[in-house]
Amino acid sequence: MPFEDILVEIEEPLGVITLNRPTVLNALRSQLLEELSAALREMERDDKVRAIVVTGSGEKAFAAGADISELNALASAGSGADKARTGQALTRQIERLSKPVVMAINGFALGGGCEIAMAGDIRVASENAKFGQPEVNLGLIPGYGGSQRLTRLAGKGVATHLCLTGEIIDAQEALRIGLVTRVVPAGELMNEAKRIATLIASKAPLAIAACKRVINNGAHLSIDDALELEALEFGTLVDTEDIKEGTSAFLEKRKPAWRGR
Repeated sequence: MPFEDILVEIEEPLGVITLNRPTVLNALRSQLLEELSAALREMERDDKVRAIVVTGSGEKAFAAGADISELNALASAGSGADKARTGQALTRQIERLSKPVVMAINGFALGGGCEIAMAGDIRVASENAKFGQPEVNLGLIPGYGGSQRLTRLAGKGVATHLCLTGEIIDAQEALRIGLVTRVVPAGELMNEAKRIATLIASKAPLAIAACKRVINNGAHLSIDDALELEALEFGTLVDTEDIKEGTSAFLEKRKPAWRGR
């Protein structure tokens, strides 16, 4: 489908999606969310894509939050809940993709922008990145999963502080609290994000998908149930062609040729 609010590129083995409304700091209007969801579906089906990188156009913002004019036009509790569910469905879609998603966060990642970033598997930030859940300044709370993912990533105390105060933090603080895994100079952001995504894309695709499942699903289980989930996924992988290829390649001192089956 044609896209207006995002740019999509295939750089085998990567798919690169750029949020592209730079004049409004890549604000997340409904059309952008729909296009992002569609692009992710296309990349999930594309065998040439083994990993995905998502970033924002320009140096000022990954995404500075929801489109405020759309929020202002919400007419009822029902329409508000529906809007939140739409954003939540997108963030769950990102988490549930079998392919890894690396978020390359440049500039502001606020509100919905921070929430989309948190749904990624790995978050790399530029030194000028800023993060926050400032919805209380609008009389709202995070609606795309921010209150829940921030709690899981950084802990209840940090999540409570950021959601109640609306304070914005810089990249180094985001690194300290575990919101991102790496901070690099702005000029190196995309190279580093693509390097990480390419490294992951070189691994066994079934194992990568299983890793995502056990980490995302196991985080909400008791330790015993999570360990059983891990054992079941491990067992499933033993019954694939890829483990035979991976172990044979290791013993023969060559690079494996993954088939994803």
